[in-house]
Amino acid sequence: MPNESARGRAPGDVPPTLLDANRLWVDSRVRALVQQRVEAPLLLRLGGPVPGGRVLELGTGRRGTGLRLALDVFGAAHADGVELHEASVAACRAAVRDLGDRVAVQRGDATALTAAAGSYDAVFGYHVLHHADAWRDVVAEAARVLRPGGRFYSCEMTARFVDSRPLRAVSRHPADGDRPTPDGIAAACRDAGLTVAGQQTRVAGCWTALVATRR
Repeated sequence: MPNESARGRAPGDVPPTLLDANRLWVDSRVRALVQQRVEAPLLLRLGGPVPGGRVLELGTGRRGTGLRLALDVFGAAHADGVELHEASVAACRAAVRDLGDRVAVQRGDATALTAAAGSYDAVFGYHVLHHADAWRDVVAEAARVLRPGGRFYSCEMTARFVDSRPLRAVSRHPADGDRPTPDGIAAACRDAGLTVAGQQTRVAGCWTALVATRR
């Protein structure tokens, strides 16, 4: 049973959950396989490779799957990663140690990146937006650190799924309110100075993949 009552919660509190599926799913092998076999290939079709590029991944998690995909699938020469949680930073560094100086992982906040404007040829975000309290700031920061012509690659669970009762029962996310939607992500990209190059939405609107280019 949930460990707190729904009664008396202040508006905006994150509802209690039966278990923490974020921990069980986000860094699981199954999640990594989905990323490798479904999401990265679709993003590649939508936006193309980044041969020899310098790229950034937002929210690496513990496995570093996105960093490997940036090198192996998209052809980047170097991939930086930012991750909010210290334990995940340490685990990710260990997981990608074999890649040597082709990758670097630092603790960082995707809503306030330390990288200079125009630092990257591509920014990748695999399901990072719905974990942020201010996800539009994440999009704006991704756009800021992109070079002209650089691309923002995003796969995202949308409000239709994140706010559904089944997911709410097992997974903790920021407080209810402004959630990413397919149209909302595209609009946030345009507001940040990006041009949407391609987008596909699947699973009855619960999941969307998008690539947008810096003007």
